[in-house]
Amino acid sequence: MSDDAPARRRPSGLGRGLSSLLGEVAQEAPVAGAPRGGLQMMPVSSIEPHLDQPRRHFDEAALEELAASIEARGLIQPIVVRPHGHRYQIVAGERRWRAAQKARLHEVPVIVRDLSDAETLEVALLENIQRQDLNAIEEADAYQRLIDEFGHTQEALAKIVNKSRSHVANLLRLLDLPESVRKLVVSGELTMGHARALVTAIDPEALAQEVVARGLSVRDTEKRARFGKPGRERQGRLGYKNASADIDALERQLGDLLGLTVRITHRPDGGAVSLQYSTLDQLDMICQRLSGERI
Repeated sequence: MSDDAPARRRPSGLGRGLSSLLGEVAQEAPVAGAPRGGLQMMPVSSIEPHLDQPRRHFDEAALEELAASIEARGLIQPIVVRPHGHRYQIVAGERRWRAAQKARLHEVPVIVRDLSDAETLEVALLENIQRQDLNAIEEADAYQRLIDEFGHTQEALAKIVNKSRSHVANLLRLLDLPESVRKLVVSGELTMGHARALVTAIDPEALAQEVVARGLSVRDTEKRARFGKPGRERQGRLGYKNASADIDALERQLGDLLGLTVRITHRPDGGAVSLQYSTLDQLDMICQRLSGERI
């Protein structure tokens, strides 16, 4: 069976968030030894990682911390897997699987689902985005693969991950950066805001090195990218509306952080910030962020 057909046949849980997928499964009655459906225990050795999953970077210190927690309290959240040859392949939860091995667990709780390659990538992408585990380049790579291999449009991707279309488009632009600059984003030395500014720079590699060496802010990076070379912002200052540009930069930074369209109205006596959402899931995410709850 080709990849094209499964990509169009999406289970009802996909596109509504990982909680919908796991919520539907949790209602199924566990059956001892059942190969599909409800929660069951599975040997760690029967599970293998998905080599093409979106997340590439795993922080070792964070893994050790999670392993210590699992060793003390066990693995509370199950791993989602799919049949893959004679073993099972991780769909969501590779970080938990790695930490479980460090904690020397022999078995872990899993949920087995039959998912196509496209559906597997969607679920993995959703899980990582909802937990804010992906860096901007990893997220962009996943979007590009869904576009190239499975025919997704930017509009469709935006609906699947509950983000704005502009968020998806801006991330995809980061893949135009030189590899050396993308590596700095993956390592955390550059933020997504920095990377977005570097896309428009005449020499993104040189400017990226300056940003890292001098610890430049996103706004400073945007100014240097806009005027081509350090120091040229002084020459163009008369044509630069400082307050307006700063507000535009803030709107972009907040938009990148939330994955939503942000509008700031500023006046001498105050102003307003508006967030535009298109789904109830996005509204729920905003409420959780504002209340300080962990998504």
